[in-house]
Amino acid sequence: MEQPLIIAHRGASGYRPEHTLAGYELAARMGADCLEPDLVSTADGVLVARHENEISGTTDIAQRAEFADYRTTKVIDGTEVVGWFTEDLTWAQVQTLRAIERIPQLRPANTDYNGLYAVPRFEEILALRERLSDELARELAVYPETKHPTYFAGLGLALEEPLMKVITDAGLNHADAPIYIQSFEVGNLRKLRRDLGCRARLVFLADTDGAPAGDPTGKTYAEWLTATGLSELAGDVDALGPHKDLVLNPLLLNPLPGVPSLVERAHLAGLVVHPGRAGRRMPSLHRPGNQAKPPVSTAMWPQK
Repeated sequence: MEQPLIIAHRGASGYRPEHTLAGYELAARMGADCLEPDLVSTADGVLVARHENEISGTTDIAQRAEFADYRTTKVIDGTEVVGWFTEDLTWAQVQTLRAIERIPQLRPANTDYNGLYAVPRFEEILALRERLSDELARELAVYPETKHPTYFAGLGLALEEPLMKVITDAGLNHADAPIYIQSFEVGNLRKLRRDLGCRARLVFLADTDGAPAGDPTGKTYAEWLTATGLSELAGDVDALGPHKDLVLNPLLLNPLPGVPSLVERAHLAGLVVHPGRAGRRMPSLHRPGNQAKPPVSTAMWPQK
């Protein structure tokens, strides 16, 4: 029987601020198979790991006087957002910031680490994967998600080309590479596969409602998850990452009696299914107050 694939969603997020090298390292030492970074772009096209491109909740930028004038309002995939954005900062500027806990009310112990860790670029995460694979004597994988690719392309900061350069330089552009590239956008995945020759495994993430941003076909997620939609997807992607509710509650897709389930339809189309959202987290989100903090190397992570 195959063992489950444990994917550390944004790192060991219950133990260290998410999307930090320390969090990814701890996740690997706790037994994770994959490290999952969300990727956004800086103004000079460097891919960095942040939950969103608005970073006031994940870095100390709001407390930094030198960045006060960078606060602005933008519309991202149809939603108005106020704050500070990676695409307005160069990589050199991002390097001066320090990570903070995004959800302190849920993970108060993580605030102990506020200000200790830098924002990593994708190359650093891949170097960490390689180092820990050697040290732990087991091959770790990475599971990067491209965030808002249509939005970034509209700014002239398309994510696909720099992503392909990084994975190619790291020797990961092949079908058996320990990497899964995920996206909620079909156009993003098609560009990677059709235009840029991505041979690494691609995963289409499907939400419970709405439609992929920038989708030229105009299909909703529900339409992509029909037998016809999945067969079309199979020409460009290798796996489906549906929201967990689409797997646990099939009535969301209104199946008729005798109609194959979403997982069955995906398998019939030749797609592997990776349950999404909550299924891509480390098993433990909270650390009891009386539990010792797990060990992690600290030599690499404090101030650069």
